Amino acid sequence: MSDRRADRDGAVPERPDTPCVAVCSTTFDEICRGCGRTYVEVAHWVSMSAEEKEKVWVRILAQGYPRRNT
Repeated sequence: MSDRRADRDGAVPERPDTPCVAVCSTTFDEICRGCGRTYVEVAHWVSMSAEEKEKVWVRILAQGYPRRNT
């Protein structure tokens, strides 16, 4: 995925509804091996604000997530 920073007008390009790639595993720590979110972020995703979700997106993209083949 590409880095989706705000453009000159301050608009952030649209993202998928969720970073989930159906490779769900938090076996060894609190981070999902597929999407890079913590289990708390996964559990609360539907109730998070757009700003909260964007912060998560920025972090996981910087860390190389989402990953389909891990």
